[in-house]
Amino acid sequence: MSRKLSFVDKFLMHADLARKTLSVKPRDHVRENPAKDIDESELSPSEKKHAAGLMRVNHTGEVCAQALYQGQAMTARSTNTASKMQEAAHEELDHLAWCNQRLSELDSRSSYLDPLWYAGALSIGITAGLIGDKWSLGFLAETEQQVVEHLDSHLGKLPEGDSKSRAIVKKMSDDEAAHRDMANDAGAHVLPIVVKKLMKMSAKVMTTLSYKL
Repeated sequence: MSRKLSFVDKFLMHADLARKTLSVKPRDHVRENPAKDIDESELSPSEKKHAAGLMRVNHTGEVCAQALYQGQAMTARSTNTASKMQEAAHEELDHLAWCNQRLSELDSRSSYLDPLWYAGALSIGITAGLIGDKWSLGFLAETEQQVVEHLDSHLGKLPEGDSKSRAIVKKMSDDEAAHRDMANDAGAHVLPIVVKKLMKMSAKVMTTLSYKL
């Protein structure tokens, strides 16, 4: 019979997840990188810089997603909801590793502000979980919908020859759509329009700063 986790157990578990989120390296992923068999294209310095900026934004988005899921899992009222959050978070560690690897290939790095974004998203996730599981799932579903829209927009913004970044972004978008559908199927409540707009405004600030920093 499994032992019930204490507060200290949960704290240590989530502290380890935070460490993995902020330090994940290519070797940490489980699924194969979707760009593994695609040849590197020759990009101009400006194209390379632009692609790196977009992939840095995508990496930061995954850092935030990890924090949201972990915060929601910490405060979920049902073990089923917590399990769904943890499963999604585990799958998206692959996204972090893929983005990290692509940034390295583009001679770039992740955002200096990632620890700040992580802390903010974790707080939001904890709050969403405390409000109730259905609302927490609604927050997850809306977050994933906005991420899908964001990633799909990047498919049109990446340099035409950057097939490696494009393959990664496309697979990430497919995964996020599946997580959105999972939340909706689990009974997610639809968030008020004002909340959706606030989420988009916050995302705009994050993407703008992460692209540069």
